[in-house]
Amino acid sequence: MAKQTAKHGRRWYAIHTYSGYEENVSENLLQRIETMDMEDKIFNVLVPKEKKIKIKNGKRKTTEEKIFPGYVLVEMIVTDDSWYVVRNTPNVTGFIGAGTTPTPIAVEEMEALQKRMGVAEPEYTLDVEVGTPVTITDGPFKNQEGKVAEIDPERGKIKVLVSLFGRETPVELDFLQVKKI
Repeated sequence: MAKQTAKHGRRWYAIHTYSGYEENVSENLLQRIETMDMEDKIFNVLVPKEKKIKIKNGKRKTTEEKIFPGYVLVEMIVTDDSWYVVRNTPNVTGFIGAGTTPTPIAVEEMEALQKRMGVAEPEYTLDVEVGTPVTITDGPFKNQEGKVAEIDPERGKIKVLVSLFGRETPVELDFLQVKKI
């Protein structure tokens, strides 16, 4: 905790917003900080997001999802002025905390959150090797069983031999489309 007091009360706080307005609140708040000359008290505005991999129609898609929908994080020194600027930003419903006193987010929690947001590519690992029997969980071959023929970890792809009309046919799939039997 000594680390934080050395920064003259500069801490992260969570503000509650209407869901879906997080980006809007972030932009408005940044604009208000500039126009009201509060750069010395309000330092950062953050909408926590992380990348997720989704598979739709057999295609891999990386999307960004909000970690805490309805919340925006603000790094600031709480004074009457800075509190007023943040609190009266359109679509902000209030600070997280008891009564009118905002509660700062724990340093460890903020570090863990920033680490989670900083992950460039979502991790996906599949504990299979060539010859492992798998079930296909998505796509045109859903519920079919097969054996792993090839693994391409860089691309996140896997080749599975599926029995079609009495023949083993190689099918290229995404790691997320198979599960180990």
